[in-house]
Amino acid sequence: MTSPAAAGSIRLDKLLWYLRLARSRSLAQAVIAAGHIRLDGRRVTRASCAVHAGQVLVLPVGEHIAVLRLLALPARRGPASEAAAHYRRLDAGAAPLAS
Repeated sequence: MTSPAAAGSIRLDKLLWYLRLARSRSLAQAVIAAGHIRLDGRRVTRASCAVHAGQVLVLPVGEHIAVLRLLALPARRGPASEAAAHYRRLDAGAAPLAS
């Protein structure tokens, strides 16, 4: 079986879980289904939506809205420091994301 990074895309719900932006895949799926996620400016409501490196995600994190550019796709759900290395915050004056 190939890793998500080798395939060039990953499911959106899995990505949110891998990057520690959601505590579980089912919570990620609920946020996506509610229409709270934007991918390159388009609202996404399918958890199976394919995400590629270089795309921009806009999503709620706690009480704030985070704007992230994906630098690379993670191969696993690792520690928070490893997860943070896969994206760059684009919103000005942003506080670090809590995991």
